[in-house]
Amino acid sequence: MKSNEKSKVPMSGYIGLLFVVLLLGVPVYFEATGPEVWWNLVPAIFFQVLGIFMMVGFLVVNPNESSVLVLFGNYSGTVRKNGFYWVNPFYTKTKISLRARNINSDPIKVNDKVGNPIMIGIVWVWKVEDTFKSAFDVDDYEMFVHIQSEAAIRKLAGHYPYDNFDDEQAEITLRSGGEEVNQVLEEELVERLAIAGISVMEARISYLAYASEIASAMLRRQQATAIVAAREKIVEGAVTMVEMALAQLSEKEIIDFDDEKKATMVSNLMVVLCSDKDASPVINTGTLHQ
Repeated sequence: MKSNEKSKVPMSGYIGLLFVVLLLGVPVYFEATGPEVWWNLVPAIFFQVLGIFMMVGFLVVNPNESSVLVLFGNYSGTVRKNGFYWVNPFYTKTKISLRARNINSDPIKVNDKVGNPIMIGIVWVWKVEDTFKSAFDVDDYEMFVHIQSEAAIRKLAGHYPYDNFDDEQAEITLRSGGEEVNQVLEEELVERLAIAGISVMEARISYLAYASEIASAMLRRQQATAIVAAREKIVEGAVTMVEMALAQLSEKEIIDFDDEKKATMVSNLMVVLCSDKDASPVINTGTLHQ
């Protein structure tokens, strides 16, 4: 979108200060050079009022700050260069900071792609890039920034699931998306804030969790999933170890196994290897079948 911002460099404030000093010095001259009659007092009062009125036109622009000048409803330009200036006293001067600012949003409750209530918060850095848009295209650009950031969070959460427990086909999730999710968030903020002349420098998720009403249930589900995954690895390893044990016993002819003995050996080894407690050894003083 084309920018309508115009750069303006007003007259030096020191020149304006000189004029003000001269105007305020005229009444002193009239009082010193003539009697206090009305034809001397009227010009003195006029120059004194004019000097005070000109003082309204002084303008100080600090580094990384700007001033938008409006004359009777017409935009005259933006002063970006820092310094001391004098402008038309009838100008309306609106200060707009050009510094980079951080927003660390409080976590808000939203629904993810599959409908789970989650708490999500973001931290991002922004600054004003176009003072004309910030001053005239939106009512209050700071309030606009906060509202649109919340809208961007809600839209982002609706695009991705929290994790892939409920959506196993999801390649990108809020929890594991990392830089890809942050990039989508940043692009969404850039698009929404362009109308206000806001530049987004960086954006990322700072807080992500299930909402309190389902947090405990989801935690138990995650723990159960982790236990099942661990058990699968344990069983897979135990089967491999039993297979290796039977193969080496048969290869070295340490003992001759029939089907019943193999079944007993496999059962005992699987119990020992898959148990979550230490095995208690039992000495068998009889035969293998007793």
